[in-house]
Amino acid sequence: MELLTGLLTTAFLAGGVLSLAALGEVLAERVGVVNLGVEGLMAMGALTAIAATTSFPSPIFGFLAALLVGAVFGMLFALATVLLRANQVLCGLALTLMGNGIASSFGRAYSGMPSRATFSGVEIPLLSDVPILGKAFFSQNILVYLIYIVLPVALSYIMFRTRHGLNLRAVGENPAAADAAGIPVNLIRFAYVTAGSALAAGAGAYLTLAFVPSWSDGVVAGRGWIAVALVIFAGYRPIPAVLSGLLFGLITAIGFVGQARGWPIAPAFLSMLPYLGTMAFIIVPVLAWQRMRSIMAAPAAIGLPYYRDVR
Repeated sequence: MELLTGLLTTAFLAGGVLSLAALGEVLAERVGVVNLGVEGLMAMGALTAIAATTSFPSPIFGFLAALLVGAVFGMLFALATVLLRANQVLCGLALTLMGNGIASSFGRAYSGMPSRATFSGVEIPLLSDVPILGKAFFSQNILVYLIYIVLPVALSYIMFRTRHGLNLRAVGENPAAADAAGIPVNLIRFAYVTAGSALAAGAGAYLTLAFVPSWSDGVVAGRGWIAVALVIFAGYRPIPAVLSGLLFGLITAIGFVGQARGWPIAPAFLSMLPYLGTMAFIIVPVLAWQRMRSIMAAPAAIGLPYYRDVR
């Protein structure tokens, strides 16, 4: 019982990083923009949160500062890819390299420094008393509730139950038709790429304010790339993206528990479980493509710049 509770507690914490980053990527890719800069944005968000809480010890302040930094770099990325129509893949890779480089350079002063403020657990009355799940989920910090309940439900409702959601999906599927219908294609793309980048940086802040409360070079450890892969596995939908993040959080938790309990398995193998899982969950949909393509299909115009004079 104790082992299962601990496993689920770690799974929810670890999965929150991937889920928030994946939600940010869903926003960008739904409007037709591939953002491969998630890894760099997460690194900058993680460092910003530590630096901000060093000056003003409030986890909310650190998280908001990370969101702002992510939004600023997201606007630069959107300026290049949406307005100037530069190659999205190359710009995303450049953003990752730049973000990792900036975080590595400025992070030397904070290396090994624990966060001066972290998000503490908030117990929900009655629900936190439920066996196993109550302790594992309903005693978590406020960001966990935001990531697993509020954001995916709100984004799903907006995307699939509102006229605005129809417009943003139209921008990702057929921007020329959306433009002809009076939908501001570039404005919607710019806004959602910026918002998605902010969430990616927020995932980095979550990493250093809630999951691993300290900064070290390489703390993101490839989670940004896993988040990009999760979006494909989740069929570009918010709720499946969050559930996919939780699944990988569980895989990560198994690795942690295995190392802590001294399972007769090489620690290196346990550490690489999330990455093996990424490969597996990308291969499986490919093998079952004929059955799953209707729910796994990417937006038709993803990765393609929109030229208004070319219809």
